[in-house]
Amino acid sequence: MALSISAVVLLAIIVFLMVKKSGLKGGHAVVCVLLGFYLASSSIAPTIHTLTTNVAGMIGGIKF
Repeated sequence: MALSISAVVLLAIIVFLMVKKSGLKGGHAVVCVLLGFYLASSSIAPTIHTLTTNVAGMIGGIKF
């Protein structure tokens, strides 16, 4: 059975857990979100998209 989850939802859960459990401050999380928005509109965005797609494909191809 394959489980499909959006990367945005997964990252939001990770940030939430880091704020609650690891001592990440809310201001730091906001800075990380803003960095993500600026990276998405930069010239490096296609490279990041290709990298994350390839990593997700590699993880999805692992047979247990």
